[in-house]
Amino acid sequence: MASSSLEDKIAAFNPNALGDAAGGLYGLPFTPEEAQVVVVPVPWEVTVSYRAGTADGPEAIRDASLQVDLYDPDLPDAWKMGLAMEEPDEQIAAESRQLRPTAEQYIGWLEEGEPEATHGQHSGVPAQLNQRGQALLEWLKAKTGVLLDAGKGVVVLGGDHSTPLGYLHALAERHTEFGILQIDAHCDLRPAYEGFEFSHASIMYNALKLPQVKKLVQVGIRDYCQQEAELIDQSNGRVALFADRFLQAEMLAGKSWKKECKKIIAQLPQKVYLSFDIDGLDPKLCPGTGTPVPGGLEFEQALYLIRMVVRSGRTIIGCDLNEVAPGDTEWNAIVGAVCFIIWPIGWASPKAA
Repeated sequence: MASSSLEDKIAAFNPNALGDAAGGLYGLPFTPEEAQVVVVPVPWEVTVSYRAGTADGPEAIRDASLQVDLYDPDLPDAWKMGLAMEEPDEQIAAESRQLRPTAEQYIGWLEEGEPEATHGQHSGVPAQLNQRGQALLEWLKAKTGVLLDAGKGVVVLGGDHSTPLGYLHALAERHTEFGILQIDAHCDLRPAYEGFEFSHASIMYNALKLPQVKKLVQVGIRDYCQQEAELIDQSNGRVALFADRFLQAEMLAGKSWKKECKKIIAQLPQKVYLSFDIDGLDPKLCPGTGTPVPGGLEFEQALYLIRMVVRSGRTIIGCDLNEVAPGDTEWNAIVGAVCFIIWPIGWASPKAA
């Protein structure tokens, strides 16, 4: 569409009006072709190991976004950059719905310790789901690659936390090196968790297979196993853990969040990918998420950290938001929708701190 038409849309849009359900995310009038930042929904949750619902996150966030105002005091006109969400791929959603019961039955078989004699009926499940996980990776790698080559900022919206792996592969083909800033309750460093190579609990283990990922900085972690702790210890500094217990102890001892953020950011290279699992926040903000854990960041703490990353002069090359499940109320989706207001920060320059 011609730029004059885009300018007409900006001139005609009233950011103070009620969100228009006929529009896109937040009622904005932009198409993905026009928008500078494009949200790619991935309604996939095949291997979730506790509570499901994250596949419904993208649609719930889109609906809730109509109730959220757009104004940000640091970036009052950020919406003019253009933010649009693609339509969810119904084939991906359908395949997730189809495969989820298979994974659920297999996980139940593992957890209940059923007799070895029943192994035969379950033996092919991991291979089947690993094959589909690889196909999802290739699909998202191709889709996000096209958007990146068109000069778009891309945000992947899950689904469970396994979903952005294809996007990371696309970025790895276009950047020689970058770091990952992970806000999460879990390390997600388990190899092939429950036999599933593309598990939500394995996303960062898989990301570290990319040599372009020079650093993984994990923030807010408060639930991890010995195997993950050993992997971090043996990473020779490639993985930096800022566990929630450590951060809280530092602040209880009188240190400021600003000082802790500086320590976190000092571990990051110039180019940064932001991976945000909603359960990195205090679960009062995301009670519907699949694996909630006590503790975690307040929303403004997470926002402050992201702003400081940009103000440090680093470049955010990509983002994802995952594990938002609608739950019993709209609260989870509203928090997810508010999170999206901050994404344009990565592609603009907020006022100096």
